[in-house]
Amino acid sequence: MNTDHTQRHEIAREFPLEPSEPLYEVADIFQHYGSDYRANHQPTPQQCKAMKAIERCRTTALGAHVAVCDHCTNIEVSYNSCRNRHCPKCRGSQRSAWVDARELELLPIQYFHIVFTLPHTLLDLARYNPALIDSLLMQTAAATLQAFAQQRWDAQLGIIMVLHTWGQTLNEHHHVHCIVTGGALTNDGRRFIQAPRNFLFPVKALSPVFREKFIAALDSARKTGTLQLSGQPDLVEDANWQVWRRTLYQHQWVVYAKQPFADPQHLIRYLGRYVNRVAIANHRIQSIDNGTIRFDYHDNRSDTDQTMALTADEFIRRFLNHVLPSGFRRVRYYGFLVNSLRKAALTRCRELIGLPDPDKPYIADLDAFLTKLGYDPGLCAVCGQGTMKVVYSVFSFHDPPACYQRAVT
Repeated sequence: MNTDHTQRHEIAREFPLEPSEPLYEVADIFQHYGSDYRANHQPTPQQCKAMKAIERCRTTALGAHVAVCDHCTNIEVSYNSCRNRHCPKCRGSQRSAWVDARELELLPIQYFHIVFTLPHTLLDLARYNPALIDSLLMQTAAATLQAFAQQRWDAQLGIIMVLHTWGQTLNEHHHVHCIVTGGALTNDGRRFIQAPRNFLFPVKALSPVFREKFIAALDSARKTGTLQLSGQPDLVEDANWQVWRRTLYQHQWVVYAKQPFADPQHLIRYLGRYVNRVAIANHRIQSIDNGTIRFDYHDNRSDTDQTMALTADEFIRRFLNHVLPSGFRRVRYYGFLVNSLRKAALTRCRELIGLPDPDKPYIADLDAFLTKLGYDPGLCAVCGQGTMKVVYSVFSFHDPPACYQRAVT
């Protein structure tokens, strides 16, 4: 099996096409069992906000709008989306625009996909310090890659990083997916050095450097008081901290480099599927009967598809564990791709490679993305000739007038 076919198989397995109307949704679980969960537990304000948004998404609670075709009699009633970043039904358009924007910025070089994973020993700290631990994960992963680039070339890489906190069974599994340029811009800006084909750095050498940098950052956070130890009060004592700290060296710090894609656009589209991905997609949920949630997952050890059953209470707990702190940025950029430097740095890289700048490097929006595809979102799906015009807005908790209720989307 060739490399490209293997990668396409992996994409199809991890990101199958979702049916237009899944039988069950996370919203159904929250609507049936959310009240009991809130009564028996104390979800954070951010978790409560996510639950409420997902429950209301595309329901009368958020209102709707009515569109009528100006050529035929087609009527469409569309209920409004919650736009919460944890909702399985939202964010698809933002993901498409993000992919389109990143493709405009690609250099004609090889790109690498590298994954950094924290050992499960750190899960207790992460539960009480989610923003801090995940930020340190992203910062030290980037610092590790840049340290190798500095040592080898006296140069900076361009890095796009996406955080995930979950595994296939909604368990806690903190890791970052990195797209890394197969080349670096020297610190003096005079050269762009390309990496050898299919090789960036020795992966096994990355792991101990990543571990050292993360533990050093953790020590610093403890000394400055930014690391909260309320979940592990015994670690307040220096002696206990040193004993626990030594256990971090006994665990595997996984750094994994995936097979490079032949076309960097494939890698961007692949990572784009991760950008606005939530802990579980609706199409994976099989049933929600009698307080038990059954869903599909892929067992990586056996490379087989399996089904897991959880109580509704446990399912909700696991899902809410992956609600991000307010304001936390799950997608970050490092090196010469940092937002403040990106445009000028990419222009310089292209100059050094001998290529002109693209006509318009920009952060695309959804309209630009659809225009590029030649797709008109306002075209009537029935007659294919008319344009759908919004003629009526429905207030929250109200149904459309009777004359418009014959078609609801």
